[in-house]
Amino acid sequence: MAFKTTRPLRFGDCDPSGIAYFPSYLNILVGVLEDYFAHLGFPWKTLIDDRRIGAPTVRLDVTFVRPGFQGNELDFVVAVRGIGRSSLDLEYQVSANGQVLWTAWQRVVCTFLDTHQSLAWPDDIRAALTPHLEMTDAHHPAT
Repeated sequence: MAFKTTRPLRFGDCDPSGIAYFPSYLNILVGVLEDYFAHLGFPWKTLIDDRRIGAPTVRLDVTFVRPGFQGNELDFVVAVRGIGRSSLDLEYQVSANGQVLWTAWQRVVCTFLDTHQSLAWPDDIRAALTPHLEMTDAHHPAT
């Protein structure tokens, strides 16, 4: 049950030669994570403003395979690889024109924004995440 979405690689995401500027990828990744939570029924505006829940990144491991170019449509596949008490491990595969450009492992942690302390995933969010959990033989990056 991987989540899939597409994002354009825009002029402002690239260096003067038209190749994707890697910090732009990270900004795009934040938007994909936001879209994933909205897809689950938990838009960030509601989580942040009403429930005071955050999901900051505490670990990110990115492997760049080939360059992306201005005008590419980036196809994201997001898989849930682990759900802890307050952590969530996600794996991303990002492709353009059928070729993998980069992959990433990301760990986010559920936090209470008023104290910035970790918080167990609320039952409704955990229930929405659990059906998406996919086991893999791939090893999680070293901790």
